[in-house]
Amino acid sequence: MMTAIGFFALAVFGLGALSVATDADIISVHGLGQAPGIVGMIIAIAVFAGILWLAVRIARPRFRSVWTIAIATALAHLIGVGIATLVVTGEFVTGLAVMGGLISGGASLIILAAAAVAGWAGVALRRTRAGRPRWPWERDDPDAG
Repeated sequence: MMTAIGFFALAVFGLGALSVATDADIISVHGLGQAPGIVGMIIAIAVFAGILWLAVRIARPRFRSVWTIAIATALAHLIGVGIATLVVTGEFVTGLAVMGGLISGGASLIILAAAAVAGWAGVALRRTRAGRPRWPWERDDPDAG
């Protein structure tokens, strides 16, 4: 759960930074609204969480799974935005144009990088068998015997 939230935060920050750096909207189709971007991000988070959950179920997950997580998340975001654009506008070509803009504008690369970083963190947390943080008074007393 923590890595899914981390993925979302990294993706939103990266897309915002890209928008500020290029002085352009991420999806620049006039009158489209925010629905395709929201739907795409929800689908990307769901795919990220699902594939990461499958990857870390094993006792010693491999870092190679991060590539699968990142690529599947970026593709899911791209396809989700394209389908949502098709539903909103009713035009197939507009959906393809938006998807092409995400690829050529760098937004898909941002999603890919955010998923890779967050996926790596998820696998690393599982491999180290990290637990939740505990306050000193929650730990077992070493002097008690």
